[in-house]
Amino acid sequence: MATRRTTTGNIEPSRSTGKRNPLLLAALALTVCAAGAAGWGGWQRYEASHDDAASFAQARDDALAAGEQAVQNMNTLDHKELEQGLDSWEQSTTGDLHSQLIDGRDDFARQIAEAKTVSTAKVLSGAVTELDERASRAGVMVALRVTVAAPEGEPAVKEARLLGTLTRTSGGWKLSALGQAPVGSTAG
Repeated sequence: MATRRTTTGNIEPSRSTGKRNPLLLAALALTVCAAGAAGWGGWQRYEASHDDAASFAQARDDALAAGEQAVQNMNTLDHKELEQGLDSWEQSTTGDLHSQLIDGRDDFARQIAEAKTVSTAKVLSGAVTELDERASRAGVMVALRVTVAAPEGEPAVKEARLLGTLTRTSGGWKLSALGQAPVGSTAG
């Protein structure tokens, strides 16, 4: 036979006093805030990666960097490293400008070898003046300082503003035209 034990003491059922653990509440609040911040940050990142303005800004920056480098290349040439310099010119260009450089390469190399000059260019500033991604064309204006040193005499230093037209090729942005920017006063 099984015996049954019973207690006769006054046992009160546990009561909730209405107080909660403050650490638990703080942890819960922090978790909700962290989840909200993570969701908001993820949404912002998604929007930024699919934003046309960001894509356009990247294309503009790419065109400017390529344009500045190409203009600098076209104004830098050392008679001691003539072939590498002329190769750099050709690698920086496309279209009619590229064809003109190839057609006149031998004559130009002879002239530079006879003059024994060294020209170096430093980009001072640059800006994209137009960008048409659909047509794969861009315009740049580049200000630069060109130093030309001959075997005798002091180096000649001049500053110039050049306008370039860029065409996007499979190898990136290349110069398809280059010329002096007009200089003049806008005052009437």
